Amino acid sequence: MRTGEVVQGLTKPAISIGGYLERIFRFANCSPSCYVVAYIYLDRFLRRRPALAVDSFNVHRLLITSVLTAVKFVDDICYNNAYFARVGGISLMEMNYLEVDFLFGIAFDLNVTPAAFASYCAVLQSEMAYLEQPPAVDLPRLHCCPSDQDDAGCHHKQQQQQQQQQHQLAV
Repeated sequence: MRTGEVVQGLTKPAISIGGYLERIFRFANCSPSCYVVAYIYLDRFLRRRPALAVDSFNVHRLLITSVLTAVKFVDDICYNNAYFARVGGISLMEMNYLEVDFLFGIAFDLNVTPAAFASYCAVLQSEMAYLEQPPAVDLPRLHCCPSDQDDAGCHHKQQQQQQQQQHQLAV
């Protein structure tokens, strides 16, 4: 099997892309910068696979895998693959295959320069300016913590949020 073929699902997920993104945002509990990095990784993956058409059979898998990859590289604290598989509605085995395929698909190019990060942030912010209605969920801030909190307090808060999210997912 060639790299990139594993992302193609056999059926279309019943959940909409928007609903899926909201679910990831609700349960992944990763830092806002992870979403920007996930976007960068998706772009890298698709640039290396110009023949891969993003469609309803693979978009959900691409999204959960890019977020999983980004959170592992960017955040100090993250959930394991089994948790992300559950959030994504796929098996652990599939999540593991997707992760490996995705890493090879981006040639393990995980580093993101500050200039690239800023450039992608600018693109995302300009796209947001075109939205007519406010989003259904609060958008993440591009920084982990408000400036009046220290990093230790931020990480403690993230740990508490992760514990709450795990409990909600288990229910």
